[in-house]
Amino acid sequence: MREEAKKLLESLQRRGLVVGETSKWGYPAIRRIEAGHEPQRTMDATPLQKRFIACAHGTPSPGADLCASWVEQSFSRLGLGVVLGNARELCDWYCPHTDTAQLKVGMIVATTAHPFTAHGPHLGHIGIYIGDGLVMDSVSDGVRKVPLDLWLSAYGLMSDPRWGWLGSIGLG
Repeated sequence: MREEAKKLLESLQRRGLVVGETSKWGYPAIRRIEAGHEPQRTMDATPLQKRFIACAHGTPSPGADLCASWVEQSFSRLGLGVVLGNARELCDWYCPHTDTAQLKVGMIVATTAHPFTAHGPHLGHIGIYIGDGLVMDSVSDGVRKVPLDLWLSAYGLMSDPRWGWLGSIGLG
């Protein structure tokens, strides 16, 4: 296990969210990217996928608890329309995949529930896969980049993370 994953696991255990390697909700505490199931690399992305990632980098955080709004604003900058919903809804509507081999640059990565904010258990969390094993998301202190496996581990404590194309509009 990588050092970052060990630190995350220890932190989750100290907070009482994890016992052993399982969350108190029965989900895996550490999610690994298995060999042969690597997501798409940035260099293999289409020009439209790369443009979406550039839009995400240029979109400021709209504020705390507005992760879905940040994703929606990033996407609307592409000029392909506006897709609205909270993180839970977007996950339910557009995220059918759970195999990381199906994860493409520009797909949304979401959960229907998480334990880290007051609204998390009801509204979930959402980010954008930007390639090379990284997710961008908007949290209380701004937009950040997080290693995919750590994002899946932390936000997958209460529900399985899933991914797909926002609005079912494939970019690649």
